[in-house]
Amino acid sequence: MTGLADAASDQQPVQQVLLVRHCETTGQDPEAPLTNAGSSRALQLAERLSSFPIDYLLCSPYVRALATIEPFAKRAGLCVHVDERLAEHRLSPEPMDHWRDVVRRSFEEPDFAVPGGESARETLVRGRAAIESVLDGAHRLPLVVSHGQLLGLVLHSVDSTFGYAGWASLRNPDVYLLQRNRDKVFTFHRQ
Repeated sequence: MTGLADAASDQQPVQQVLLVRHCETTGQDPEAPLTNAGSSRALQLAERLSSFPIDYLLCSPYVRALATIEPFAKRAGLCVHVDERLAEHRLSPEPMDHWRDVVRRSFEEPDFAVPGGESARETLVRGRAAIESVLDGAHRLPLVVSHGQLLGLVLHSVDSTFGYAGWASLRNPDVYLLQRNRDKVFTFHRQ
């Protein structure tokens, strides 16, 4: 069971988007490539995604996100559209030893930011705007590729119980179906 709704149904008009977290990467820098295992998982993901009626691809500009969706895009003959708003949550301009503590605090205090960093609220506002832009488009099933913290914050905004522990449970890659009903109520399901 995929959890996909028939968007053409008069009884349950639902807008939906697949959210994909990138595959395993060599680091956190925007230019960090996938690991060998990550590249292999991207090929497996392409096979898995081929069972969905995906008709539009929107992706973070980071190399790891683009490399994650590239095998599927080639297979499906789809163009990958890049959206800067899907870049990862910028915790700090400098590497931090205690970055997990900052991530945890971001779920608890959405306006918290270290000097030079971005708050969870700022990340969520730009990430949701990108996702809602594809939901508002004329796509049957768009797919968005982004990062763990951004996607974790989006899922947390839909279900407050999906917090730090939910983020920590995300896999590389991971796939969630986000649905919005006619009353603009969101739900999600891991695929």
